[in-house]
Amino acid sequence: MSEETGDALHTSTHAPPARSRQLAGRLRVVLDAGPAVHQSAGLARYTECLASALWQHCRHTVDLNLFYNRHSGHQLPASLAPIPARVFPLGQYPWRLGVLACQLLRAPVMERRLGAGDIYHATEHLLPWTARPSVMTVHDLIFERYPQHHTLANRSFLRVAMPLFVRRAGAIIAVSRHTKQDLLELYGTPAHKVFVVEEGIEEQFRPAVEEEVRQVKERHGIRRPYLLMVGTLEPRKNHQLAFEALARLKAGGFPHCLVVVGGGGWLFDDVQRKVEQLQLSEDVLFAGRVPDEDLPALYSGADCFLMPSLYEGFGIPVLEAMACGTPVVCSRASSLPEVAGPAACYIEQMTGEGLADTIRSVLSDPQTTQQMRTAGLHRAARFRWREAAMQTVDVYNVVAGSRH
Repeated sequence: MSEETGDALHTSTHAPPARSRQLAGRLRVVLDAGPAVHQSAGLARYTECLASALWQHCRHTVDLNLFYNRHSGHQLPASLAPIPARVFPLGQYPWRLGVLACQLLRAPVMERRLGAGDIYHATEHLLPWTARPSVMTVHDLIFERYPQHHTLANRSFLRVAMPLFVRRAGAIIAVSRHTKQDLLELYGTPAHKVFVVEEGIEEQFRPAVEEEVRQVKERHGIRRPYLLMVGTLEPRKNHQLAFEALARLKAGGFPHCLVVVGGGGWLFDDVQRKVEQLQLSEDVLFAGRVPDEDLPALYSGADCFLMPSLYEGFGIPVLEAMACGTPVVCSRASSLPEVAGPAACYIEQMTGEGLADTIRSVLSDPQTTQQMRTAGLHRAARFRWREAAMQTVDVYNVVAGSRH
């Protein structure tokens, strides 16, 4: 197991200023809830959980209102239904292009659509021009570091838009120190403008009882011991490396299959063909998107959780797995050592054999497995959405205060 501490995450060096700076009265904040409405992966989880935590824990300092563009019949998740919301009936692409256009023209054409407020918080990489101060959360700059893993259209849009959005935002929330460093290196963003606010983990993620695990395995057709991956199906998640490792484990007599949870992203067809090339069609189960209520049992039932990613802005599934008592094997890429700390087992050689060796070291040593389960539970307990919400309010206060 790695001896990296990863404990610098929580030091004051990267945290927003103390809450003693809060302004008199409640700040009126308009938060973009679009990712929680239209998406299902990491950005959706971030937006829903942060908005919910702000509503539950910060109403004495923040008057929260939601905003989102409505299309395709999508609605707010039930957890956000009590929060006042305004909608803009515009499709996905007109909205994205409209946001960029109003920034290029320096025209606050979206202002009246947003409703009254002191601050606008963009929770994804879309920041309209506004007369009011703005905060933008930057999750990652994957399209800059690994452009081959984005579609040409998305890459072209972000290459033009992101430097502009970052420059125009009053403050940036980076979800990890690694993302902050990317902003400083790639865009020359002033360090004082970027605040690291770690993501949290939902309370539903805890070790499931044996009967819950049995029912969920039966529901998803899992009949063997299994390894687990969770995340959008796209090349940077490095499923291909996991398939190669599984083939080697299978050749070595391990009975495990690999359960892959996640919706389709982009550029994944070539990766998926690797399953057939390695003759693993009976050993890899693509479960697709699964109900949120099934995830704790799926994590709990896995012998090992894998995240051999090439790049992660944060890596919430690592914490979810740890919170469910599941040993985690992951790469050292980008933010993952920050998040997993000493509780994970890291892949030393990013090859199929290297990953297989790391998995073997976990599966073959019950003492190591138990140590990792205990360490993971302690690690995950440090990340809470309530704290993330309170630190986010600190950023709001800094931006609002800069106007006075």
